[in-house]
Amino acid sequence: MLIERSLHPDWLSNAYLVADGPSGTAVFVDSGAPLDPLHEIVEREGLTVTHLLVTHGHADHVAGNDELVARYGVEIARGRLETGGLRIEALPTPGHSDDGVSFLVNGIACFTGDTLFRDAVGGGDVAQVRHSVLDVLLALPPEVRVLPGHTDETTIGREWEANPFVLYWRGIAPPLDEPCRVAGAEATLLVWSPDYDGKGKALVRLTGGREAIVGGSRVERA
Repeated sequence: MLIERSLHPDWLSNAYLVADGPSGTAVFVDSGAPLDPLHEIVEREGLTVTHLLVTHGHADHVAGNDELVARYGVEIARGRLETGGLRIEALPTPGHSDDGVSFLVNGIACFTGDTLFRDAVGGGDVAQVRHSVLDVLLALPPEVRVLPGHTDETTIGREWEANPFVLYWRGIAPPLDEPCRVAGAEATLLVWSPDYDGKGKALVRLTGGREAIVGGSRVERA
């Protein structure tokens, strides 16, 4: 199976091209990155593009949808499908967005959108994100490749063992319990992790007990 990636220089969002082999059948996954490098691979490898898979509808992941539909006449897919030698399972993974879907291709590569990253998770409804990460994605075999919506690839096994959010939710790592401020309000920092943008990602407990996943730039640490 062939997997190629393009990365947007500002959004750091990924667009992927996935094919069952040279001169074979291909699909795109998301479109929020420069598409010309992927078009060149389609031409060079003699691929037939049949579908565009969309992990969620945020602008940095769908910016090139119209271009792909116009160029290849592709069908936009959000559910299970088989095309050529590609068997694609759609895994509902809401939390970061209500329409979040991850795509498991041939049982070996999972495109997780903005739900699971290397060392981090997507912001959004905490209970939903936790369920989507722990109960859906991390239930996959450890060797499965994780190809997220932003920056670097990882694996299910690595995130099970090293992702700070996952370690906290599994009860392996204790909360930091560090006083902090979020958007000027007092809060408690529970988890801090690296994030794809270099600014960090945090799980915080706000006044009243509600938890939130927020970008590190919003957190003032002591």
